[in-house]
Amino acid sequence: MTVDQLIIIAILVCSMGMFMWGRWRHDMIAGGALLACILTGLVPSADAFAGFGHPAVVTVACVLVLSYGLQVTGAVDALAQKVLPASAGQTLSIFSLTALAAILSGFMNNVGALALLMPVALQVAVKQDLPPGRVLMPLAFGSILGGTTTLIGTPPNLIVSGFRAEAGMGHYGMFDFTPVGLSITVVGILFVGLVGWRLVPARRNAETASFDTGTYLTEVRIKAESKAIGKTLREVEVHLEKADAQIVGLVRGEVRVIAPYSRRVLREDDILVIEAEPESLGAALSSVGLKLEEEVLESDKDQDQEEADAEGAEQKDSKKSEGKKTDSKKARSAKRGSDDAVKTEAAGGKGSSKKAATVSKGAAKSAGSASGGDGKSADSDDSEADSKAPAKSDELVIQELVVMPGSPLQGRSATDIELRTRYGINMLAVSRQGRRSIKRLRSTTIKAGDVLLMQGVPEAVSGFAGDYLCVPLATRDIRVPVKGQAVLAVGIFLSAIAITALGLLPVAVSFSAAVLAYMALRIVPPRAVYSAIDWPVIVLLGALLPVAGAMASTGTADVLATALLDSVAQGNPVVALALVLIVTMTLSDFMNNAATAAVMCPLSISIAGQLGVNADSFLMAVAIGASCAFLTPIGHQNNTLILGPSGFKFGDYWKLGLPVEIVVVAVSLPVLLWVWPL
Repeated sequence: MTVDQLIIIAILVCSMGMFMWGRWRHDMIAGGALLACILTGLVPSADAFAGFGHPAVVTVACVLVLSYGLQVTGAVDALAQKVLPASAGQTLSIFSLTALAAILSGFMNNVGALALLMPVALQVAVKQDLPPGRVLMPLAFGSILGGTTTLIGTPPNLIVSGFRAEAGMGHYGMFDFTPVGLSITVVGILFVGLVGWRLVPARRNAETASFDTGTYLTEVRIKAESKAIGKTLREVEVHLEKADAQIVGLVRGEVRVIAPYSRRVLREDDILVIEAEPESLGAALSSVGLKLEEEVLESDKDQDQEEADAEGAEQKDSKKSEGKKTDSKKARSAKRGSDDAVKTEAAGGKGSSKKAATVSKGAAKSAGSASGGDGKSADSDDSEADSKAPAKSDELVIQELVVMPGSPLQGRSATDIELRTRYGINMLAVSRQGRRSIKRLRSTTIKAGDVLLMQGVPEAVSGFAGDYLCVPLATRDIRVPVKGQAVLAVGIFLSAIAITALGLLPVAVSFSAAVLAYMALRIVPPRAVYSAIDWPVIVLLGALLPVAGAMASTGTADVLATALLDSVAQGNPVVALALVLIVTMTLSDFMNNAATAAVMCPLSISIAGQLGVNADSFLMAVAIGASCAFLTPIGHQNNTLILGPSGFKFGDYWKLGLPVEIVVVAVSLPVLLWVWPL
């Protein structure tokens, strides 16, 4: 082996190791691999960023925008309502959801298809008395399988098509993937939807364990002798964090503020609404001269009795005592409203509603509404700061959000993103693999698949979810499609597909034209176009394509192909084809599927060349293997997305994933040999 070959192998091995480790983002690793190739002379500087103009990269970006357009017009919601049966048993419900996910994924981004159907799936799980994972895993697997049916269904298909063109064989057509992809999709859906879902671990803890937050709601009044007077909220909260506490609201006079600005200066008689465990709170409070005003820990029965007793004593109290009693009533009302809200929003508990929990207006104001009913600010000096967090509603919602793969939240904490300053909302708890925690929330590093319990006004929570790529677990209100826009969106999308299928224009050109049409007709506002694109995926693809090219240009692909053929396949084309499929599928279970396709394409073309057989069989095997990652939560973005809501652990996926991968191999090999004969 030459020095260049050893260098590119070292770069690839290091890159794959870091992909599997998961410590750094995939786009960072790909960028590092590209830089290493440039510095070592394997990729000429002039060609370093040619990958970003590659047709596969352009097409992936366009598909993301077009998928977004179909979502915002309500066209996909309308289709889901028509296709899904109104009343059905467990098996039919799961089968229908899985099939619908596969259909949508064939023509739109499969992560987007899953995100659209997840709230519906959770509702089905509650209705059918099933653990959420037994509905979500088939749904995720169906969306992955559906992506294999068309050229635009998944990035690996586009990458494979690009390598075929570079090898002088031309691009694949829109439906060249359909014979093999549709075969494994149909058989896979039948297996998963009718039988396989029963193999999914029944993690009932994820379904029935609520985020318990009402128990920890405590009020603290700032007395005249308190050291907190004159300090900012943030300065006080530094002490409270020792007890895993956080300030979720502020009451000043008649005005209540949810998620108050951290630089607000505290005054005498301010009331802080704190979420914490009272038994661990005393020492932290005393360090800043605070005293518990009232711990909201009584049951509803005890609360009602206290209110009755207080009412009996009211006649003897002064107006000042009466005012204090009223505040206490409001606090108890807030607690009941908050408790009810949390119970309602619980992650799929028996008979629970999956709608976003809403605290009543009175409770919201008591617990910390974003603004007082009269529109006054709690402090004239701080009104501008608090106004940064949008508040267009008197209602306070408590909602669960799933962190999507590629979210800007990954690797950051609540402190890093300044939730209160920017959005005026609170993070109350985090669930990771079914384990819920309110500990060290401000410093907890967020990961993809985590479920966040957020509190705030609806507009603020929704804005945060959109900005940080989070999926609400509550059942969304179905968008009523605006007929004109929905018809236009679907018509333009189908036209782009038809133009590509007929060979009138390359897929990158036809889909770029469709994006421009969406922008011109305001189906997708120009500003929203850039936010609809998953930029880490684009960077990953653009960086890895030159690296994969270096693998071919240095002859490394030929060397590795020879080693595989001599040691394992022993010159047998069918064995070599099965080997390429299985190796690709295994790699994809532990590293990004697009990266897997980029690495395996040069290798598969070289193997086919040395055997003197049709390279299409091997390229199609790479496309299938790279897409079908079912063994781990890190192999595909859809697997990661269901990790938190299902309460799954890393080892839960193989119980259904392994049988599905066996089915894929068993079905795809004979179909490959029939449709793309060697």
